Amino acid sequence: MSRHKLLTCLLAVLAAAGSADGANLELTNQVALLRVATAGGCITHFQFTGHFFNPLNWNVGGQEGTEKDEPVTQGHFLCLDRWGAPSAAEAERGMPFHGEASQAYWQTTEPPTAAPDGIRASMNCRLEMAGLSVRRDLTLLADAAVVLVTEHVRNDRPLGRVYNMVQHPTLGTPFLHATTLVDSNATLGLSQDGPLPQSASQANRWPHCRIGERTVNLRYYKPLASGETDNDVSSYIFDEQTRFGWVTAVTPGAGLLLGYLWDTSEYPWLNIWRAQARGIVAARGLEFGTTGLHRPYPDLVRRGRLLDRPLVSFIDAGESVARSYVMFLLAVPENYAGVRRIEVAQDKLTLIGRDTDSPPLSVDVRLPWPK
Repeated sequence: MSRHKLLTCLLAVLAAAGSADGANLELTNQVALLRVATAGGCITHFQFTGHFFNPLNWNVGGQEGTEKDEPVTQGHFLCLDRWGAPSAAEAERGMPFHGEASQAYWQTTEPPTAAPDGIRASMNCRLEMAGLSVRRDLTLLADAAVVLVTEHVRNDRPLGRVYNMVQHPTLGTPFLHATTLVDSNATLGLSQDGPLPQSASQANRWPHCRIGERTVNLRYYKPLASGETDNDVSSYIFDEQTRFGWVTAVTPGAGLLLGYLWDTSEYPWLNIWRAQARGIVAARGLEFGTTGLHRPYPDLVRRGRLLDRPLVSFIDAGESVARSYVMFLLAVPENYAGVRRIEVAQDKLTLIGRDTDSPPLSVDVRLPWPK
């Protein structure tokens, strides 16, 4: 980086670093805002500065984000040490659904600080029942709506254990709409409510999924008749040769696209949650993680693998494991038809649209993985 470019970046980030007020950790630059609630550690806002739409405007109790002091599951939250329900014995002893991470209080260990590449901050929390600690490092890149996140999970116990870790970005209204399109480079998958595939030939192929008596296209989510409810989860893997998994959501009328990119060796599964009630699309989860079966550990351990992918991870005594992802926003034309593929070259992502008339969209990033 030249001295002139370095100075320009430093001046930009010094002008808009962010804040940590005890209730929220906020990173800002000239382009975007990222806000994390310390009660629950959830990313509650990721939006263009001054823009109306916040794609992560969802919480478990309603559509509008909350600023309560008590932890509440909202926005993009972390499922750790599990994805889904505890066993009956664990539930009796207080283990919550999706683990403790979104129910714990996080501490800001490094407030937003200007760096040559953007705004950096760190936070951590301890999961008392699970015996795990997690440190989250965030970087909002300079002059871009791009965030790099790395989470370090440490086993504080004297014995190793199985665990799972799933990122749970959740779309809410008004960004989420019946016209919202979801795309990914996932391949084979299953419905959590249907029979488990015994081989690749029995699996669904993205974006289609057999759910109950219907075969649906997961790119879309059309509202049912008023009074009906719908709630389903589908899980998919990636080709073994595919290094980077990705998922995007675009609402053409909002002119906005939210995307995530990760290393499939760290997160081999993509899980899509869809929920609606009374004819209104209420939530869509774009969940990527270490497991693709939404069941308690006894079932996961018995099965071990599904579609030749692991269902649990193991962390040894005193071991620390790091996993990363990139999240980004892009402005798109109002008639944008979705993403066909994402090309990753050096430190640039290029989104190729489904409509051949749409010009490619590019975003500069700094990938957190070794080349």
